[in-house]
Amino acid sequence: MSKLKIDHGVSRIRRAKLQASIDQSIAEDIESLAEWSNNEPQYIINQLLRFALAQEEEFQKYKAGLANTSRSSSTAKSTQSLAKPASDTSTKSDPSPITHL
Repeated sequence: MSKLKIDHGVSRIRRAKLQASIDQSIAEDIESLAEWSNNEPQYIINQLLRFALAQEEEFQKYKAGLANTSRSSSTAKSTQSLAKPASDTSTKSDPSPITHL
C-alpha cells in the first residue's frame, strides 16, 4: 500500500471551486495538518482526495476507460475530417461535346 506524502510549503496550485460539508472533527484535523505542514488547508484536502482516488482501483479502471473512449472518439473524428472522397477520373464525362458530322 502506498503512503500519503504531504510536502511542506508547496500549496500554490491552480484550483477549481468545489463546495462540500465535512465533519467538524475532520475539519479540525485538516487545519492541524495544514498548520503542521506549513500549507493551506485546500492543498491538504487536494492531497487527501488525490491519494484516496489513486487508491480506488475500480475508479482508476473506470477513469482509464473514459480516457480511452474519449481518445478513440476524437481520433475517429479527426480521421473522418482528414479523409477526402476519392475521385475517379474514368467515370467523369468530358464537358466538351463531341459532334459527329
